[in-house]
Amino acid sequence: MVIKKCLFPAAGYGTRFLPATKAMPKEMLPVVDKPLIQYGVEEALEAGLNHIAVVTGRGKRAIADYFDVSYELEDQIKGSTKEELLAPIREILDRTVFSFTRQKAMNGLGHAILTGETLIGNEAFAVVLADDLCVGEGSGVLSQMVALYEKHQCSIVALEEIPIAETHKYGVISGHQIEDDLYEITHMVEKPTPEEAPSNLAIIGRYIFTPDIFDILRHTQPGVHDEIQITDALQEQASNGRVLGYKFKGRRFDCGSIGGFVTATNYFYEHYCSKK
Repeated sequence: MVIKKCLFPAAGYGTRFLPATKAMPKEMLPVVDKPLIQYGVEEALEAGLNHIAVVTGRGKRAIADYFDVSYELEDQIKGSTKEELLAPIREILDRTVFSFTRQKAMNGLGHAILTGETLIGNEAFAVVLADDLCVGEGSGVLSQMVALYEKHQCSIVALEEIPIAETHKYGVISGHQIEDDLYEITHMVEKPTPEEAPSNLAIIGRYIFTPDIFDILRHTQPGVHDEIQITDALQEQASNGRVLGYKFKGRRFDCGSIGGFVTATNYFYEHYCSKK
C-alpha cells in the first residue's frame, strides 16, 4: 500500500495559548512568517503525501481559508514586491488537495482520528500533530517514516527520548530493538507517572496507520481523562499484529507549550530567516 494521505487533527481549543486562541486556531499561530500547520503540510508534501485531510471544529474556519485563494488580497498586491511572499503558499495550493471535516465534540485524539475516516477511506495514512514542529536530519520526519512503512507495511509511531519526569505528558512505550532506532512495541501507556513509565521513549506527533485502526477505534473505550486515546488503540494493534516505534533523526519543538513555541521561533529565525 502506498501512502498518499496525511490527516491533521486540528479541533482542539489551544487553551495553553489563551487569550490568543480565543479567536485564532493554535494551528495558525505563526512561527516567524508561517503558521504552524503550514510547516506540517510542507513536511507531508516532502514525503509525497499530497492529499491533506484536516479535522477541525467550531471557530477553526481560518485554517480552510488559509489553504485557499484570497482573490481580494492577490488583487491588492498584484505586481508589487509583496506578491512574491505568496509564492510558497501558492505552490502548496498547486500541489495539494485539501479536504475538511468537523469533530463535533472534543473526545480525545483517538476520536479525532476516527472522525477523519470519512476523508481517508480504507487505506494507510499518516497523521501529523501540527503543534509538534519537527526538523529532520537529511530528510523530514515523515519522509523517514514513509520509507520505513514501505519496508515493514505496519503502523509506525515516532519516538523521542524524554526526561523521565515528563512521562505524564506523553504516551510511553516499551519494546524490542530490531534495528538502529527502530523498536517493535510490546506495551504502551498513556501519560504514566515516572514510577509507572515502562521507559523514557515517548510517542510524539507523527504517526503512520494501517486502515484497520479505524475499526479498533470504533470499539476503543474512553481511557485517561475519559477520552478515546490513540495509545489504547495502538496497544490493541500491537497485541494482535505489529506496531513499530522509530526514534527519528532530527529535532522536535513542542509548540503546544509557550516555552517550546518561543524556542521554535528563535530557532527558525536564526536558521532560516535571519539571512534573508
